Amino acid sequence: MSNRGEHTELGDFLRARRAEVTPEEVGLPTSGHPRRVTGLRREEVAQLASISVDYYTRIEQGRLAGASASALAAIARALRLSLDETRYLHQLAHKSEAPRRRKRVQQQVHPQTQRLLDNLTDTPALVLGRHMSVLAWNCLAAALYTDFGTLPLRDRNLLRLTFLDPHIRDLYTDWESAARNCVAFARTDVAHSPADPELQALVGELSVLDEDFRQWWALHDVAYKTFGTKQFHHAVAGDLTLDWQILTCPHDPDQSIMVMTAPPGSPSQQALRFLISWATESGDARHSVQP
Repeated sequence: MSNRGEHTELGDFLRARRAEVTPEEVGLPTSGHPRRVTGLRREEVAQLASISVDYYTRIEQGRLAGASASALAAIARALRLSLDETRYLHQLAHKSEAPRRRKRVQQQVHPQTQRLLDNLTDTPALVLGRHMSVLAWNCLAAALYTDFGTLPLRDRNLLRLTFLDPHIRDLYTDWESAARNCVAFARTDVAHSPADPELQALVGELSVLDEDFRQWWALHDVAYKTFGTKQFHHAVAGDLTLDWQILTCPHDPDQSIMVMTAPPGSPSQQALRFLISWATESGDARHSVQP
């Protein structure tokens, strides 16, 4: 993930995106001869963006610090990037060549955030830290997902659990969709901290242990979704369809609260109420915070 010539996150992202666009899709003529590259060539992207081939090549190779906003916008249009992908492109392009290494302090959950979590007695809620680490949770989140308190600290991570924990795989009605969304969300961390050793270690571990993760990470898909709907099949509560949203913690932009709710009077709300009773009777931990 370091910024060295051809091997840049920006270059990998642009190559992955232009490989997905065919000349026919953007109205370019084709010669009828077999193409040596999948998707668009560099010169075709430059033509569509109305910039020089050399300028585009230097951007893709990471040899141009601070590409202009207008050029990046033109490249985004040429490659038909989504809003999330365009934002990601701009963030990658304006990272310095040698990001300063900062000592990362262990994240702590603010007492007020913890009280908020404790008061959400009928709603599953988690505090997520960097790279989808689970910093805290309430009783209902533990009952829905897993007893996070029994896991080693390094395993309290939604991305790792989604791919490596068979129970979590079975929990999602559509595991592939949920897993790919996790990968796309985690990929956005690269724009903020491309040389983060924690992120590199997590990606390396999952790439070795899971072929799906390795393939999907290589696609460079990104997503900044902060709300949506998840479908679960819980071993005790049955089927649940829950709306989720992510709220940034005011005291730490690297922490967020994920809250899941069900429409009033819906079967999913009834399932959550049953899950609350079951969790209370089984004595699951109310919450936990990383020490």
